[in-house]
Amino acid sequence: MPGEERISLNEAARRAGVSPATLTRWADEKIVPVRKGRWTAAAAAQARIVARMRERGHSLDELKEAGKEGKLSFGMAEDIFIDTSDRLTLEEASEQIGLDVEVIERIMTVLGTPIEREPTLSGRDVEAFRLVGDVAEAGLPVEALLQLTRVYAQAVRRIADAEVRLFHLFVHEPMIRDGLSEIEMAEELGDLARRTSPTAVPLFSYLHDRYVSYFLEQDVVGHMESDFGGDTNLDQVRTTLCFIDLTGFTKFTEQEGDSTAFSVIEQFTETVEATLPPDASIVKTIGDEVMVVSPDPASLTEWAAGFLALFTDRPKPRAGIHHGAVVFRDGDYFGSQVNLAHRVVNRALGGEVLITDAVATSIADHPDLETDPIGEVDLKGFPAPTPLFLVRARI
Repeated sequence: MPGEERISLNEAARRAGVSPATLTRWADEKIVPVRKGRWTAAAAAQARIVARMRERGHSLDELKEAGKEGKLSFGMAEDIFIDTSDRLTLEEASEQIGLDVEVIERIMTVLGTPIEREPTLSGRDVEAFRLVGDVAEAGLPVEALLQLTRVYAQAVRRIADAEVRLFHLFVHEPMIRDGLSEIEMAEELGDLARRTSPTAVPLFSYLHDRYVSYFLEQDVVGHMESDFGGDTNLDQVRTTLCFIDLTGFTKFTEQEGDSTAFSVIEQFTETVEATLPPDASIVKTIGDEVMVVSPDPASLTEWAAGFLALFTDRPKPRAGIHHGAVVFRDGDYFGSQVNLAHRVVNRALGGEVLITDAVATSIADHPDLETDPIGEVDLKGFPAPTPLFLVRARI
């Protein structure tokens, strides 16, 4: 199998970041599993983890015991991701890719690997940067290219983190409980990684095309309705912002415990995803809070009023909605209007939907909603009081 491919002791030492003598001693003391003196990419990967844990102050006895229990047995997947291609200097890569060295350095920083840590690029890196260069050549400005790269990196980082953690929780931990040997666990995990890794790219491609199609349609709608609320600056978009969270959630967690609180958040978030109108989308979730945007203030307000009615037990959700011009950066929304929407939700009680006058104007003739002005409210960070309205479904 691929995980059995032999490498030299010196190559294993290079990958692990320790001397060949240290590797030999770790193998003799059975801290790193090595069969008949044959070093593999998997064994080198596990040795690298041992070296990192040693730097953190863990003893060899601790690591030997952890190895026996299978807690270090991920190494068989190493050969899937290892990059053994030749390294190029930034100048050499720049000539091949067609991107300035400065741009390559900035992209590396965005990816989380500043050039001080990675002064060269591998052949695989060069191929990826060549694709980035093609996008730049098509006319996307460097600043937009960096933003797009940052969004990709953040999204894929979360995906990879979730994959590894879910592997650990639902595959690795059961193997440890079943008492599999160190080598058996490493081989099983490596085989699982080999089988699942190739599915990631076509799945990403499918989701990418699906969502690009959706957001292209939303962009057309946004342009058609750009006159709502006045003109915007070139770097701004006009949209409806909704923050929705659970009231008293901190106290609820203290009383009911983390496990129950997590289940409530999971159900809450899944219900948001399942009930959103077609033109709305989730921007992000932060704990018990969800940020949603939509080009249509009426449909989003109608959804919020109906959504809150689904929850009768504590902690009850609440919502704050505002429509305005915001700055779009790195897949997120920023500016005073976002802050305003967030302040609005903080003034709502459980089960309430509060909206600003910009939203109230847009739903004035809505057949299923009625608004009740609660007056001008002082919101933290805003010098002038803000008129707010309570929204109810018409009876």
